[in-house]
Amino acid sequence: MSETRRVPIAPQSVDAPLTGSAVFLVVTLDEGDDAIAMVRRALSDLAGLVKTVGFRDLDAALACTVGIGARVWSQLTGRPSPRELHPFVPVRGAVHVAPSTPGDLLFHIRSNRRDLCFEFERLLLDALGSAVSVEDETEGFRYFDVRDLLGFVDGTANPVGPDLSDSTLVADEDPAGAGGSYVVVQKYIHSLDQWNALPTEQQEAIIGRRKFDGAELDDVESGQKAHKTLATIVDDAGVEHDILRDNMPFGSPATEMGTYFIGYSRRLSVIEKMLERMFIGDPPGLHDRLLDFSTPVTGTTFFVPPAELLDGLDDVTSPKRGLRSSTWSSRVRS
Repeated sequence: MSETRRVPIAPQSVDAPLTGSAVFLVVTLDEGDDAIAMVRRALSDLAGLVKTVGFRDLDAALACTVGIGARVWSQLTGRPSPRELHPFVPVRGAVHVAPSTPGDLLFHIRSNRRDLCFEFERLLLDALGSAVSVEDETEGFRYFDVRDLLGFVDGTANPVGPDLSDSTLVADEDPAGAGGSYVVVQKYIHSLDQWNALPTEQQEAIIGRRKFDGAELDDVESGQKAHKTLATIVDDAGVEHDILRDNMPFGSPATEMGTYFIGYSRRLSVIEKMLERMFIGDPPGLHDRLLDFSTPVTGTTFFVPPAELLDGLDDVTSPKRGLRSSTWSSRVRS
């Protein structure tokens, strides 16, 4: 009998298994100490809520990962901020922009059953009550053999085995963040008609992989780099730094559709460098051509604390003061 048949997924597991369904819920906290207290109570009981809903079908692998934003971290947790935690910084290239949008809490809800995601989110929002306002709610789904709506396998370069925790979990280099993970989310809207009008060979050159099997194509020696190359971060010592992607397709053929990007990383700077290379280009001016067909409309950064921190939030006391104000950029479509 597998572990998931015996108990629910452990809280705050950034490496929870990929599932057939997901909800990406981003909310902001309302002003006032009452709102902070209500959110603390809800988060401290999150593990219990996962058990309550998840035990209905353990094979469905219900899990929820919570990220906390920089604006509310100190007042909500009563602890020093992780070293790299700050609001998402817009990335402005010559052609495309990665916008920064509001968000104090991220709930990454996953399950192989859509109804369990629904029930968990319903009870969660009941617990949060008037303390939060929903900024974005996106329902993701698995598309064929883990492909995005562009037709390519997504997440091929994810770390595995011991590399997974090395790539996603903060260690001794930052005591305030040890055991946690940075997470960045972006919602990309696809122009599928324009994309599908391209020959397969041109699509493959833009992505840097074969469409049929996901195999890597050779990097170009000069000029326009592929998405795969621009999203690969190698430091000055020649060490490659991976992130964990749990991207999912979303949307409706009748309205809009795209990919919800969610990346977990031990170092926020790795994802920021990746986005800089995509939007500004490497060299500058040669942006990721995928952005000509896929436009980001949200961008938010959070830190995923260890489960023990969430469990103890209801016991936290903090000085009476309002939340720090934050000026958010407007949502920009390039």
